[in-house]
Order: sequence, then structure tokens, then C-alpha cells
Amino acid sequence: MLLIHCPYCQEERSELEFRGAGDAHIARPADIASISDAEFEAYFFLRDNPKGLIFERWRHIHGCGRFFNAVRDTVSDKFITTYKAGEPKPEIGPAAEKHAPVETYEALEGEAQ
Repeated sequence: MLLIHCPYCQEERSELEFRGAGDAHIARPADIASISDAEFEAYFFLRDNPKGLIFERWRHIHGCGRFFNAVRDTVSDKFITTYKAGEPKPEIGPAAEKHAPVETYEALEGEAQ
């Protein structure tokens, strides 16, 4: 089980308390009613799926209920950092871009099989 840090509660909690809410920092249309069907399709459905670091929006659904942003490595599934919604993208150093092994609750607590 992954541990995710909530920037509002200031605690690391089980991944079961959180829900992903899509990409963070996406450009939304100013007047969605005036865009074409093709433009709406591109905005709403078409997303990149890169290997490596991505910026995502998450919600602490079984905790404080607030939305926040996270930087996650899609290779290791490791959360590099989390930050409050509305804050700018953090600068990610080269050390964070290296792929790290997945850390689980069981491994941290010594219960890994």
C-alpha cells in the first residue's frame, strides 16, 4: 500500500483515503460553450500518458476532503512531492527524476512478504 502525504492534514496516509482527479495545471477553455466538438474532445478526452514524472490532482476523500496536486513517477508509482491546489508547479531537481523503487506500507512496517 502506498503512503501519500496530504499537504493540508500534514500527514502521510494510506492510498485508500485518496482518489485521483486527473491532470493538474491543464489549460481549460475560457468559454467552453463556444468551442467546437473537436476542440472539446481534445480538451476533455485526449491526455498525454508520459513515462516518468507527471503532475496530477488528487483528493483526500476519506480525510479532509480537499483537493491538492502531486508529482508522481509513473514508473515506480512513487509520489515525489505534494502541494496545495492553486500553488505553482514546484521545481523538480535531477535527483527526483531518477526512478526509485516503490515504497509500501508493509515494507516500511517490516511486514513485507
